[in-house]
Amino acid sequence: MALLTPSPAAAPGPTGPSGPLVDSAADAERRTALRRMRAVALSLLVLAAIVYAVTLGQDGFLGFVNAGAEASMVGAIADWFAVTALFRHPLGLPIPHTALIPKRKDDLGRGLEDFVGENFLQEAVIRDRVGAADLSRRVGVWASEPENARKVVHEVMDVAAIAVTKVKDHHIVEVVETVLVPRFREEPIAPILGTFVVEAVRDDLHHGLVDLALEELHGWLAHNQETFAEVLIERAPWWAPDRVNEMVTERLHVEALRWLNDIRNDPRHRARKALDSMLARLGQDLLTNESTQTRAESFKLRMLEHPQFAATTVSLWKAFRNALLEALRDKDGLLAQRLEQELVAFAHRLLVDHELRAKLDGLAADAAVFAVSRYGSELTAVITHTIEKWDGKEASDRIELHVGRDLQFIRINGTIVGGLVGVLIHAATVLVH
Repeated sequence: MALLTPSPAAAPGPTGPSGPLVDSAADAERRTALRRMRAVALSLLVLAAIVYAVTLGQDGFLGFVNAGAEASMVGAIADWFAVTALFRHPLGLPIPHTALIPKRKDDLGRGLEDFVGENFLQEAVIRDRVGAADLSRRVGVWASEPENARKVVHEVMDVAAIAVTKVKDHHIVEVVETVLVPRFREEPIAPILGTFVVEAVRDDLHHGLVDLALEELHGWLAHNQETFAEVLIERAPWWAPDRVNEMVTERLHVEALRWLNDIRNDPRHRARKALDSMLARLGQDLLTNESTQTRAESFKLRMLEHPQFAATTVSLWKAFRNALLEALRDKDGLLAQRLEQELVAFAHRLLVDHELRAKLDGLAADAAVFAVSRYGSELTAVITHTIEKWDGKEASDRIELHVGRDLQFIRINGTIVGGLVGVLIHAATVLVH
């Protein structure tokens, strides 16, 4: 019976290819439970053996007890053999068809991979689970809380700020020189500009830009009379008296302000109509006039080949980056507040808009199905690859650690059921004789 004591697998931990494997807290708990159940199963076998020895050769009731004890020992030893044969050779003897897991761990890994792929990574199963999860409603409930929305926004802003800082100036130069410039060089610009100008004029989109330009120009002239005068005086005839030049520049300044004010306040001003006519003609020429198209292409190439083009692009990027970083790093700024408001508003909409939730849940299911159909085989292959890296003993120890405790109930049940069957057989024998 000494050979039926708990096997060396109950040692502090298994070893793998790279040395001893350290048990996690959960593994340590499983190992303790496995030792306990082994001790219970062994105790029942020892108890059956003691009862058998004490009642050996007895008749009557004790005869029934002896028969039950004998059958309990047979059942316990048979089930011990069956359970042990899964993980190692019983008693260390190389009996055929034992130590199944160490010998066939690779087949087990492939079988487990196929089982998971065929039963869990199917489209119907995935769609059912995603639908049952009700993801959009849960997201809506969680994000509708301002505190949660603030956490999301702050996290997104932190990640975005880190991403922006990772983009260096030479990255922008490389993109411009190797991607944008060659593309712009090949793409005719005249049809694009012509279509844009024609559509802008047709929809009066340029009026807002014209109003803005007039407003800024009027404001600049009103506050920079001295600069305006200096520019004109530099170009005045040398023989003209200073007083005359001053009077002329003052008059021109007044008239310029008046003219800009008239244009600004009169949507049907002649200058506006002239500008509309000029832009419409320019748009048509860019689309149909070969000479205008040639000049546009020539201008484009001069711009792209100018040494300052890349430097200007970097300068624009720096200005945009600095403004963006300043907004992203201000957790109480307008950007953060606006993002929080939009996120909370979207979350509330999720809670009341059933169609939107159904659409988003459908998109989530589609994304999950796509990911599984494209990468599912690689995910399940992890099972096979991981088990193949284990040596036989490691695989056996790991599997026994997770299922061995439950398998000890087979030994316990074998002991109990064997005893009951033994009693029934003995009773049948007594009745026959």
